[in-house]
Formats: sequence, C-alpha cells, structure tokens
Amino acid sequence: MGKQGKKIDAKRRVETDLIALGIATAAILMFVGTGGTVLPQIVRSWLTGVAGPDTLLMNALLLNIALIIFGMRRYRELMSEIEERRAAEAKAKRLAEIDPLTGCLNRRSIAPATDTLIQKCADKSQNIAFLMIDLDNFKQVNDLYGHKIGDEVLISAAERMQAILSEDALLARLGGDEFACVVTFDKASPDSVDQIASRLISAVSKVQKIEGFPVEITMSVGIATNILDARIEETPPDAQALLHRADIAMYQAKKQGKNRYFWFESSMESELRLRNELEQGIRRGIANGEFVPFYEQQVDLDSNELAGFEMLARWQSPDLGLVNPSIFIPVAEEIGVIAELSEQLIEQALIDARYWDPKLTLSVNISPIQLRDPWFSQKILKLLVKHNFPPQRLDIEITESCLHENIGVVKSMITSLKNQGVKISLDDFGTGYSSLTQLRTLPFDRLKIDRSFVGELNDEDASEKIVNAIISLGDGLDMPITAEGIEDDTILSALRGKGQLKGQGYHYGRPETAAQVRERLERLELLVNVSEVAESGDEAGLTEPTEKKQAQG
Repeated sequence: MGKQGKKIDAKRRVETDLIALGIATAAILMFVGTGGTVLPQIVRSWLTGVAGPDTLLMNALLLNIALIIFGMRRYRELMSEIEERRAAEAKAKRLAEIDPLTGCLNRRSIAPATDTLIQKCADKSQNIAFLMIDLDNFKQVNDLYGHKIGDEVLISAAERMQAILSEDALLARLGGDEFACVVTFDKASPDSVDQIASRLISAVSKVQKIEGFPVEITMSVGIATNILDARIEETPPDAQALLHRADIAMYQAKKQGKNRYFWFESSMESELRLRNELEQGIRRGIANGEFVPFYEQQVDLDSNELAGFEMLARWQSPDLGLVNPSIFIPVAEEIGVIAELSEQLIEQALIDARYWDPKLTLSVNISPIQLRDPWFSQKILKLLVKHNFPPQRLDIEITESCLHENIGVVKSMITSLKNQGVKISLDDFGTGYSSLTQLRTLPFDRLKIDRSFVGELNDEDASEKIVNAIISLGDGLDMPITAEGIEDDTILSALRGKGQLKGQGYHYGRPETAAQVRERLERLELLVNVSEVAESGDEAGLTEPTEKKQAQG
C-alpha cells in the first residue's frame, strides 16, 4: 500500500472511531432518558405484580444497553490501539536513533543530541568537545578473522569508551569503524579533553581475546570544540560544523602515524581544501593532457658520450605552473590515477624518442601500484607496437620496494617484457631490502645506485665504500651500473675509474623539455631523418611530438 492509500485508510479509521463514539454517546443519553421511565415501571412490576412497561420502551432500553456495551468495548479497543501505536512509534524512534550493533547513538541522532547538549552547556557556562574516532586498520581485522569477530571488536570498543565517558557524554557509532563522542568541559581547563582522549586511546588499544583470537587495535582521534574562534567565524559552530572539523583533525592524526589525537586548527581545513583542489586538478590535467615528459641525460662516464635519457613527469598546470612530481605523484597514487597518468606520459615519450638516434635509450620509472596490474606488461608491449618503437631501446626502472609486494607477479611481468627485448633496471638500489637471491633470480639488466650514496662521495665517510661494494656486486652479477645524483666534478672524479658506468645528475644539466632535447640532439647530430620517422610513424599510428602538441595547445 502506498503512502496515499495509508493516509486514506487512517482517515477512514478516524471517521469510524468518531461515529462509534457518537453512537455510544447518543446511546448513553437515550439510556438516561428511557431508563428514567422504564426502570421504575420494571421495579413496580416486580414488587406488585402489575403490568410491566411498554414492550417498545423495553426494546429501546435493551438497544441502548447494547449500544453502550458496543461503545465501551470499542473505546477499550481504541485505547489499546493507541497504546500499541505509541509503543511502536517509540520503538521506531529508538531504531532510528540507535545503532543496532553497539547500542550507541547513530549518525542521524548525534547531531541533534549534540545541539541539545550545546544549549544546555550554554546555560551552565560550559563548553563541549566533539571527538571523531576512527579505528586504525580495522579492515585487516575483518580480512583476517571475519566480520563476526569484527563486530565483536566494535562492540568491545564501544563498551570500553562508554566506561571512560561521564554520564552526560554522548557516544555514537557513525558507521563502519567510525565513532564520535561529545564531552563537556570547563573553558578554563581544556586539558581535561586531552586526558579523556588519551584514556580512550589507551582503553581501546588494550589487547583483547575474542573467540580465542588475540586482537589488538588502535585508533585515531580528532577534536573540535564549540569555543568561538573570532578569526574564522562570527558565531560558535553547531554540531554539523564540529563533526566536520573533528573529521579533519582525525584525518591529520591518521597522516601523522595513527594511534594519536589532534586538535582542529583552521590551517588543517585550508590544507584539506588545497588537497581537494589538487586532486581535482590532477584528474582534470590528465583529461586535458597537462602532464608532459621531461628528460634527464644519461652519460657514459668513460667516453663522456650521451647514452640516453630518463623520462621524468612534470605537470604544466594552468593554475599552479610547472609542478614537481614529488607533489603530484603521491596524490595520483592515492586517488588511483597513477596508471593512466604514467601510460599517457610513456606513450608521449615513445613518440618523442622516435626522433632520437637509435643508439639512445629511453628510461621510464614505474610506480609500484602499476606492477599490481597483471596486464601491465601487455600494455607496455602494445604501446611499443603501436608506435613501432624498438623494445631494446626502452629501459623500465623498478624500485626495490616493488619486489616485496608480490614477487611472483613482478617476476612474471619482468620476464614477459624481457622476452620481447625490453631492458629492466633496479632503481634506487641500496635504499630497500633486496636480497642476493632476488638479484640472482630476477632478470635485471642494470643496477642504479641511489643518489643518497652518490651525492656524498665528496665527503669522507662510508658512502664511497658502499658505492664500491655495489659496483663490485654488479660486476659479480654481470649487471652494468648507473650512478644517479652526479652534481659536480668532485663526485664525477670519484666515480671515474671504478668501471664502465653510466651517470646522470645536474652536473650534466637540468631535466629538459622534448623541444630542448631535440635542439641538443640536433647540435650533436643525433637526430634521425624527421621525414622518415613521420612516414613510418603514420603507418604505426604515430602522433605529433610533445613540442608540436604544446605549440598547438
């Protein structure tokens, strides 16, 4: 039955109840009138034996009695129905306001309850603190032990927090593993809120055994108060504003390592707004082709000849200007667009490198997230075929951290690319946890010494010994070495004579655009015949090089 049908049915029931009540009232009035005449006659008939009252009056009296009985019965039914309806409404209200798992308030009810508490505290010259709570790594509990254990953890966490809070405090489960509590405090002693937050964290983090499983969980807490901050507002914040601010502070606690609490500061909101704008800008930039490849020279240290280039990502944002990858790469990884961004850059780099001398190589860095894609190697090979780019000129650089996430998948991808002629380098070597077994079993073609070791070669410390050890390791495994971070002649001199090395760094110049690279290669006579590349490129679906696209844009 629809809402309109329910309204009509309720209206009819009300009309019926009113009619029944009217009939009963009329029956009582008629009984008073009829009974006043008939009852004395009945009594006289019983006492003296004279003729009784008129039959019609007797029937009328009996009918009145029947109607009165009907009315009273309907009245009792009506009152019972009202009680049942009140009980059902109260139950529905409880269900609407209470989390069924933990018995706490829920997201719907915490805001009005907080506003009510704010009003009460205003009358008592007190303030309230809104604490947003998120259980750290709760998903792992569900994954390891199942959702039943996860539910028990949530119930236990709620009970432990309730035991810490005072009677007038509010506790709510907002959904999933998120909780909120609201406590009162004296404006003169805000440190009492710090004490409550610390006790909550300590209580929840205690190891507990659930169905024989030892479960340990921590939580991150964000705190906001309704104390007026004249710098950012004219009136004290309400419940919704407090929830928003406490959520921002909790996010900051997560960022700073979890298992801690943070007070809200207005700068956090600005930071979050900037982060949101950065995310939107990255998505928009990918769609608009704002990410472009820059190239860093790679030089043979013995001959000092150019050997190739490493492709580096840059963001030419119309709003922010040229953005460094250290800013946008982590964000792109977090929001799940790094694969699309990287493939877009690699494709453009393949187009640019088609115009270089065939002896020059192109190195590209791969995010660990991309190696989680089982189709990654096929995507790279498809790009090579599409742009008719020789696979032996492409060098894929993989960081050591990739090896520890899924060594089986990584080995399969590396082997697939190697079989097609693509070179594979282990980047940032020395900063991770690569084992000799991994170096021996994984088919790497080259090791790249991390710039943190190379950059300190002009100091008298242990870095040179580390570099020498890595070079010796490369010789033993028959893997050529590339040294990153060559910044000056001192470092270059220290590396020369240590074997056949390639090097790169600001000593050879800053990363350059595709147009600048072409100018450099033109001076060195290391450009191929452009018309031949264009002709073969048309057959392979080749598009325009980066500098032409930028000029047209």
